[in-house]
Order: sequence, then C-alpha cells, then structure tokens
Amino acid sequence: MSTVKQSDKTRKTTILFLCTGNSCRSQMAEGWARYLRGDAVEAYSAGIERHGLNPTAVRVMAEAGVDISSQKSKLVAELPIATFDYVITLCDHAFETCPYFPGRTLHRGFPDPPLLAKAATTEKAILQAYRSVRDQIRAFIESLPESLP
Repeated sequence: MSTVKQSDKTRKTTILFLCTGNSCRSQMAEGWARYLRGDAVEAYSAGIERHGLNPTAVRVMAEAGVDISSQKSKLVAELPIATFDYVITLCDHAFETCPYFPGRTLHRGFPDPPLLAKAATTEKAILQAYRSVRDQIRAFIESLPESLP
C-alpha cells in the first residue's frame, strides 16, 4: 500500500481554538470553522479546564444551522494531534495561561456569553447575549485562514 503526501496547497491549516473551559466560545469557533471553512481548515477546540458543553451555545449555534451537540468539552492533552499550525486563544485567561505550543499562537478575544447573560432578566436577553458572540465569532472564522499571519 502506498501513501500519498498532501502538497502544501491541498493540506488544510490546522487550528486549535483554546478557551478556559472549552464550553462555549471555543466550541462555537470549532463548529463555525468546520461548517464555513472545512475545505481549508482542520479545526479543533480545547480548554485549559473542562467545563462541559454549554447548552445555550448549542442552542444558538443550531439556530444558525450549525450542530455542535456532538462536540465534547476536552483538554488539550485529549486531542488527537499535538502540533497545530495555529493556536488561537479566544479569552484573556486562556491567553495568559496558554501552555507552549510549537507553531503560532495568536489571541483573538471575545466576550464571555455566560458573563454577558448574567445581567439579563429574560430568556430573550440571555439568547441575545449568546447570539451576539456567536455572530462575532462567525465573522472572524469567515476570514480564515487567509487573515492569519
């Protein structure tokens, strides 16, 4: 059996989206990347800690046509690969405590949906907080991988 090496032009850019708990922002980024840029990006997400998949994040992503319900909250050590072309931290805490990764580490912070939703007094307001961050992350993902240095 022979193996065929992918050329640099056809190889997908591997990106790890890293957040504190891998429950919301990094899960949304992974979902958007697979949905919008799956032809060019091989997306993963993980956390510094494991907080479980946020059900409201799953709900607002489903509203946008992206099913992340089968994704799992995981730690970096649980990922199938150890080297990424890019590690993108999505929250300040992950950026400040990010372990060393070979390759490029970039920071693109987004507001924390559960924190934004804390002040909400209605379900509509809670969902709007999550939708706002969902849409910000989508706009960022749409620019990948071309916008990466």
